[in-house]
Amino acid sequence: MKFVLATHNPGKLEEMSDILSQFDIEVVTLKDLGLTVDVEETGETFAENAMLKAKAISQAAALPAIADDSGLCVDALNGGPGVYSARYGGPELDDRGRYMLLLNSMRGQTTRAAHFTCSIACAFPNGDTLTAEGVCQGAIAFAPIGDGGFGYDPVFLLPEKAKTFGQLTPEEKAAVSHRGRALAEFAGKLGTYLKENPSK
Repeated sequence: MKFVLATHNPGKLEEMSDILSQFDIEVVTLKDLGLTVDVEETGETFAENAMLKAKAISQAAALPAIADDSGLCVDALNGGPGVYSARYGGPELDDRGRYMLLLNSMRGQTTRAAHFTCSIACAFPNGDTLTAEGVCQGAIAFAPIGDGGFGYDPVFLLPEKAKTFGQLTPEEKAAVSHRGRALAEFAGKLGTYLKENPSK
């Protein structure tokens, strides 16, 4: 059984392959199938964007498709950058440019609370869908610390560990991250679905 994963990120592909191998599922990418699907992320929430991608790719590939959308929500910025996390500050900024812009936007803010959210959506060719979501609460550091991870990891502080995501090992991060939590929930829901629908 094959599932298509909507990502160009090799780390995400490996992560999903590890989780789905228990169900005897082979994970492929659009590139593997020789397909290109450009999905406009017009949703107002992470869950809506993930489902838009999963449904479009499932239709194009005629296979079950998995997509995710995630981002950083900062209380002092009214939940921003939120669904615009990857596009924050415009296309010319890289990861460092985005988190430095975020730190500048928060200059003088004493409220540093923030959370990461990850929404996963799975769409099947028969129209069935599955969703899962994970949240990780934390705070925005006053300066970047650590060079691990990607995106906003060096400025996202986990108070209980007194470390940023950028200082954690991949294993430590997976155990507490929004993505790790969403993947665990998704694996449980997919296992139940496959038991109830063995012909899928």
